[in-house]
Amino acid sequence: MRPYYEDGSVTIYHGDCREILADLRADVLVTDPPYGIRYSPSQNSAKAWGNKTFVGDTVVAGDDEPFDPTPFLRFPTVVLFGANHYADRLPASASWFVWDKRDGMTSNDFADCELVWTNLPGVARLFRHQWNGALRASERGEARLHPTQKPLILMRWVLDKCPVGTVLDPYMGSGTTLRGAKDLGRKAIGIEIDERYCEIAAKRCAQEVLDLEAA
Repeated sequence: MRPYYEDGSVTIYHGDCREILADLRADVLVTDPPYGIRYSPSQNSAKAWGNKTFVGDTVVAGDDEPFDPTPFLRFPTVVLFGANHYADRLPASASWFVWDKRDGMTSNDFADCELVWTNLPGVARLFRHQWNGALRASERGEARLHPTQKPLILMRWVLDKCPVGTVLDPYMGSGTTLRGAKDLGRKAIGIEIDERYCEIAAKRCAQEVLDLEAA
């Protein structure tokens, strides 16, 4: 399969990961898959999803059926966001990540945190970083490019907890995992079924590597 985009660090494929995953090799799989909850920004109020956050009513591709994590568990290191929605299909783990999205803010109709399953050794870890609509501790004033986009600083933190090696994100979205891997000097592979996001991710990854000491 020909890459949609490729440079010295990043390779992007446009397609269904379920059809091409078996042909790919990687050391670390990090992804935020569709949880099987039929999520769409249109479920929320216009105020919550205004121009300062994500613009549009895109339904997350593949979210209309239960998510099966089994094909992803063959990779040496696995990190799966939203795993509380399908924890009954995962092995037991003591090393969950918790992303505190409020960081002291009052709760609202959205989740206070996100739970991330890993097969890493060790104990559970907490990352505090406010990400609540237009109220964000990073990337302020930047348009959100995907309905479930994660902050870049979060993905760098996750990757920094993982062994060094090639990173794979089979549900790439806007490419935050790949951008984070490239910033850390790691090779990364992304797969995305929606070509719009392939283009967005390619543009993000084509930028020069950031100076993390100054970021």
